[in-house]
Amino acid sequence: NQGLGSGVVIQPGVIVTNNHVVEGASEIKVTSYDGREYVAELVGTDPKSDLAVLRIQGDASALHPIEIGESERLRLGDIVLAIGNPFGVGQTVTMGIVSAKGRAEVGIIDYEDFIQTDAAINPGNSGGALVDMEGKLVGINTAILSRSGGYQGIGFAIPTSMAQPIVGSLLRFGKVVRGWLGVSIQDIDPAMARSLGLERPSGVLISDVGPDTPAARAGLKRGDVVLEVNGQEVDSARRLRNMVATAGASTEVSMEILRGGKRQTLRVALGQAPENGGGSGWTGG
Repeated sequence: NQGLGSGVVIQPGVIVTNNHVVEGASEIKVTSYDGREYVAELVGTDPKSDLAVLRIQGDASALHPIEIGESERLRLGDIVLAIGNPFGVGQTVTMGIVSAKGRAEVGIIDYEDFIQTDAAINPGNSGGALVDMEGKLVGINTAILSRSGGYQGIGFAIPTSMAQPIVGSLLRFGKVVRGWLGVSIQDIDPAMARSLGLERPSGVLISDVGPDTPAARAGLKRGDVVLEVNGQEVDSARRLRNMVATAGASTEVSMEILRGGKRQTLRVALGQAPENGGGSGWTGG
């Protein structure tokens, strides 16, 4: 069987693509926009985020790495370009806008924090670059929402802010070492927000804390509401799980919490997420 997808050169000889593009491949060939062909080896994959890293075998000096942009700075309505090889027709560039950010409830992969765009993305675009108007990489095109199998205006890209630490871990360890708190968490609905004294549903409720976990050692308690992690607002349980996982194991993070109606800040040294995803209900969040 043959598969076809796109990829992005992020370092000399190093290419990022989607895991589903190379999954199960016995041989990987890379063709550049000017027709050069290369053989690549698989450095590592992360099915939970649908990312994979390849390394070109031999001289890759003709492949120039793209400059990495800051996906966190994207705003709704910003113009973006999707670059890839849709349907195998050859390199194609499509234009659209950032339709939404932080899409974490799509249900495609385990760890989601997608940029949504209406730039045309079709089969073959997977693993290709989403760039801003300065030509900097802001995302890896990954999936479309479609009833027909073709483009219908809703495409998803993994933001560089999420991809970079995953790629770095794959290059260093050949696998992803995610951060872990050891808690059970849940979203806050309007009724719960009122009982907690919140003006609106925000933050994430810690419904339980596992014994002898990073959360327990840091002093987190059942009933705490996590409002921010490292200064970034937490708006859903899935978002908190992503932030903790992406921060990585053996990393210290700052958490702003609400306890008994008062805000306070805790420093939490994250552990390493178990291979089975946590077990016994204790999530990465």
